[in-house]
Amino acid sequence: MIVTLLMFAISLVAAHDAQDENDFEAISLLSKQLKQIALSREQAEALESQLKRAVGEMAADPQSIDARIWVARRTAYLCRYREAIAVLDKALNEFGDDAKLLRHRGHRWITLRKFDLAVADLKRAAELIQGTEDEVEPDGQPNAQGIPTSTLHTNIYYHLGLAYYLQGDFEAAAKSYRQCLASSTNTDMRVATIDWLYLTLRRMKREEEAEQLLAEVSDDWEVIENSAYLRRIRMYQGKLLPQDLLPENGRQLSDLDLATYGYGVGCWLWLEGDSEKAEAMWRKVVDGANWAPFGFIAAEAEIARIQRDRSR
Repeated sequence: MIVTLLMFAISLVAAHDAQDENDFEAISLLSKQLKQIALSREQAEALESQLKRAVGEMAADPQSIDARIWVARRTAYLCRYREAIAVLDKALNEFGDDAKLLRHRGHRWITLRKFDLAVADLKRAAELIQGTEDEVEPDGQPNAQGIPTSTLHTNIYYHLGLAYYLQGDFEAAAKSYRQCLASSTNTDMRVATIDWLYLTLRRMKREEEAEQLLAEVSDDWEVIENSAYLRRIRMYQGKLLPQDLLPENGRQLSDLDLATYGYGVGCWLWLEGDSEKAEAMWRKVVDGANWAPFGFIAAEAEIARIQRDRSR
């Protein structure tokens, strides 16, 4: 078993090293080839070192599902998403259905725009956790306070809700987000889930329910890592303006912040009836270099939906 795992790890490295510069990780919802996201040399070296340790731990404990997951997670942090899925595929073939393995593979199917596969994995994961005790999910890239904010159950329901949302199945998305909220025990997870659920309810024309949801978020709520979602909610509440999230004073936003804020601002504009500015904002998001954030993927989905509607 140890030799087999080492050979598998070596094969992943070899496949990566042999990857042609014209290879791509995925096809966007706008039919664009998405090449591997570039990392700085410093980032890449640190992440490669973490992956090397994870591979060693996997080889030392071949029966550990968690060790397999860490190899997949560390591979994905290097933006090698197809390789990460291959690690999870192998683990699922060896161990059979496991909620943790399915949760992480479902997440990465979303990254690769394979929403049907994501829904299948995450629905199965949700079935497997029924009647089980929840557990904290350790962070691969810890926040400033080093306090994990999500759990196995919340991550399954959250990503399942997102997969449905991206498909435009808002009824199913709302149900999953409600389940996520019911399992959430901290403000960070509640803020992120309330944000997506609010947008879901607005798309379903359930205005009163959406406003009641926003009212749950009070001014004294504090978060550790989901400040972008909290600021989006403040905008929906009318306490912040779009320019407060996307300042026009030239301050440079990270690709992640541009995707998160830009998608939220685009939704706010759309819901306020300014579809032209909303589309322009979403197109600005998808012009970014980092195509992995959920806001980027959601902006793609919006533009693809607009294009389908125009072609009818």
